[in-house]
Amino acid sequence: MENKKPLLAIALLCAAGVAQAGEKEELLKLRNTTTSLIKQLVKQGVLTSQQAEDMIKQAEADAEQQAAQAKAESGGKAVDSADADEVRVTYVPDFVKDEIRQQVRAELKNDVVGDVLEKAKKEQWGIPDALPDWVKRIKFSGDLRVREEFQFYGSQNQPFSYFNFQSINDNGGILAAGQDAFLNTTRDRNALRERLRLSIDAKISEGWDANVRLATGNIRSPVSTNQDLGNTSEKLQFSVDRAFIKYNAFDDNKLNWFTFAGGRIQNPWFTANSEVVWDRDLSFEGVASTVRHRFSSESLADQFGENAPTVFLTGGIFPLQTSSRLGSDAKWFFGGQLGVDWGFKDQDALKAGVAYYDYQNIEAVLNNNTVNTCDTNSIESNQSVPQFLQFGNSLTSICNEGTINNPGGAGGLLGLAADYNIINANVEYDIANFAPIHIKVSGDFAKNIGFDRAAIFAATAQDIEEQTDAWQFRLDVGWPSIDRSGHWSVFATYKRIERDAVLDALTDSNFHLGGTNARGWTIGGNYGLTNRVWVSGRWLSTSVITGPTYDVDVLQLDLNTRF
Repeated sequence: MENKKPLLAIALLCAAGVAQAGEKEELLKLRNTTTSLIKQLVKQGVLTSQQAEDMIKQAEADAEQQAAQAKAESGGKAVDSADADEVRVTYVPDFVKDEIRQQVRAELKNDVVGDVLEKAKKEQWGIPDALPDWVKRIKFSGDLRVREEFQFYGSQNQPFSYFNFQSINDNGGILAAGQDAFLNTTRDRNALRERLRLSIDAKISEGWDANVRLATGNIRSPVSTNQDLGNTSEKLQFSVDRAFIKYNAFDDNKLNWFTFAGGRIQNPWFTANSEVVWDRDLSFEGVASTVRHRFSSESLADQFGENAPTVFLTGGIFPLQTSSRLGSDAKWFFGGQLGVDWGFKDQDALKAGVAYYDYQNIEAVLNNNTVNTCDTNSIESNQSVPQFLQFGNSLTSICNEGTINNPGGAGGLLGLAADYNIINANVEYDIANFAPIHIKVSGDFAKNIGFDRAAIFAATAQDIEEQTDAWQFRLDVGWPSIDRSGHWSVFATYKRIERDAVLDALTDSNFHLGGTNARGWTIGGNYGLTNRVWVSGRWLSTSVITGPTYDVDVLQLDLNTRF
């Protein structure tokens, strides 16, 4: 459009220069109008002053050239003139002049109006309290879930069969915990729960982002954002669930080849939608980064005949429990994962990863004093007490209840008996032949290679049988995401998590009501009611692997929305 304006203006000026003398007054008006329009274009910033000046000079030069040409065509005859500035040319029909004038005026009007509207929209003319730039870079989102949960305990379960180790540690001993020292294994329960999560995403600059997510839930629990309703209308607990800075780098082919995140971050590991090692609600405190490399499709075409795979490598460092008094004995977690993400030409996809997770200084440090009551604990012994436990891991007594002057015989504080160094393999295959319906088959296997039976016996005098394997198979059928009316999906899983395969504090909080030493199956489904509103339900049936009978079935019915 910028090229059209100079041409139109030149045409007007040329028309004014080649007109007959009898029409001089009319065309001078047109020439002045054109000049005024050019000045307005300069004033509005559509043209620069230099561009306008060049246009006028060019138009005048063209007019002189056309006048000379007209004179040559008339045979060089002199033209009488009362005015030295007057130029006479051959006759131009009225209908041609009218057509030129109408076309020029219409096109100039449309172009100028279009430019003004575009600039007004861009600069937000006339919009009161137009938002500043920093507000435009912030996005708010969230989700809300209301859940009805039924817990049905097996008829063969016996009361007082299993200790509630979290309650024992919180109260300082078995006797101090009273009846809370034992898990409920016999009384069915119905609970109404709610989960609210609000997320703030900020675009800082090219490649840099920040995220803050607030969530309901038990502040003590790292694996649940559920809030039980029925507290005499007390306010919901609300806390910072995530807060991190993230950087993404892209190459010339738009591959996200590098990602870094630091703070309280989302799970950086590929899990194939499994919760064997990590609960889905778990956030990680620390730093993690991922590098990705996509192989050339040409180099693999002859061998595989498909699209090229992307290989990724993720590493992370996470403090678990630190303080100025612990020093080098602080609890840390280090992890690394190598994987492949391969999308095929028929839209099928394969993703797999192998990870190694190494926990540092998480084993119990026993009080070996002659009177080993908890009031005589060293700093190391007190700090070795886990901050959070669910169910299943092998534990040992760090100290006994009572005081140095009045010692007791019952166990006081408890800690982990074994070390945890976990190898974890995940794989997922997405079959898209029936799109939009997808079929996903996935598997997860974990093994704790840090378990040392002899070392545990030497440290605790407990001979604990090795149970260090965990695995899951899962089948999903349906829409990949449930965000519209009529979208649906169903799934089924079978899972077995032995006692010391993974940390019970961080695994699935719903399967067997949380923890390890459990096996069982799950079925469930989702159905979209309308855009961004859906219902879901699942049935979990589980049993304990070793120990007294402890069966529990759980039914969860959810109403969900995203906004």
